[in-house]
Amino acid sequence: MSIQYILELIGTVVFAMSGALAVSEKDKEQDWFGAGFTGFVTAIGGGSLRDIMLGSYPLVWIQDVTVLYTIIAAIVCSGLFYKWMLQLRRTFLLFDTLGISIFTIVGMEKALSLGASPEIAAIMGMFSAVMGGVIRDMLTNEVPVLFRQEIYASACLLGAGFYLGLEYLEVERNVNFIASVSLIIVIRLVAVRYNLSLPKFNRLR
Repeated sequence: MSIQYILELIGTVVFAMSGALAVSEKDKEQDWFGAGFTGFVTAIGGGSLRDIMLGSYPLVWIQDVTVLYTIIAAIVCSGLFYKWMLQLRRTFLLFDTLGISIFTIVGMEKALSLGASPEIAAIMGMFSAVMGGVIRDMLTNEVPVLFRQEIYASACLLGAGFYLGLEYLEVERNVNFIASVSLIIVIRLVAVRYNLSLPKFNRLR
């Protein structure tokens, strides 16, 4: 079992948990199927969209049943321990941040392995990271975080660009991976802590 495969499973777990916890926070009466479905599409949404756009078939979760079992286990754990998880400070934010950080780099590496240019690979990495969360927010009747005044997708792009820069400098892959994931986490958490956002887009009048 490779390190990348383990990291992909970790990313899948945290995204599935973030989706299930989002339902728990939004609707205390939501049943297991609703929470499970939201957790499932949050976990596979971004990666599936990436693979469809890159023409990579079969999709990862269809090809590897371990991914499906991992999602189910993450959702069950979220349901059994969700009261404890929700009591932790910023648990949802930390899960989401860890998920987008891992999936940005994993998604970009997959795009590169399929022959995509560095620019396209960076965009595919961002899609892998954020689209699951967009679907999650839509299902829970929230404004998708992508469209809020927060540094979110841009943090993923910065991390992807940082990875490509270190790769150009021939930095060892595992060191590069950890450094790039850590950069995304730091950017995202600092932005939330200090309420940082990108300049507003104003139409010309």
